[in-house]
Amino acid sequence: MEYVYAALLLHASKQKISEESLEKVLKSAGTNPDKARVQALVAALSEVNIDEAIKAAPGIVAAPPAAAAPAPEKKEEKKPEKKEEKEAEAEAIQGLGALFR
Repeated sequence: MEYVYAALLLHASKQKISEESLEKVLKSAGTNPDKARVQALVAALSEVNIDEAIKAAPGIVAAPPAAAAPAPEKKEEKKPEKKEEKEAEAEAIQGLGALFR
């Protein structure tokens, strides 16, 4: 697949797709190119109008997303009453006050 990607990259950058240029792209991507595969691809693409092939290609089919876990039911959470919040806050302040005694 990386050979085709390299050829498409060369085509997109308006470079000639030759064995030498294809090998350079593959090497710069960290791949050790196989000369036979490079030669075969260059020979196959010499007879192809890449722009027309891209236009005629079917749309990219994305893999369906993995089944998501069902969303948990939303339960109505009761908000603590203001009195409870104030009492908890007062207790926390008293606890902190003990640090300074």
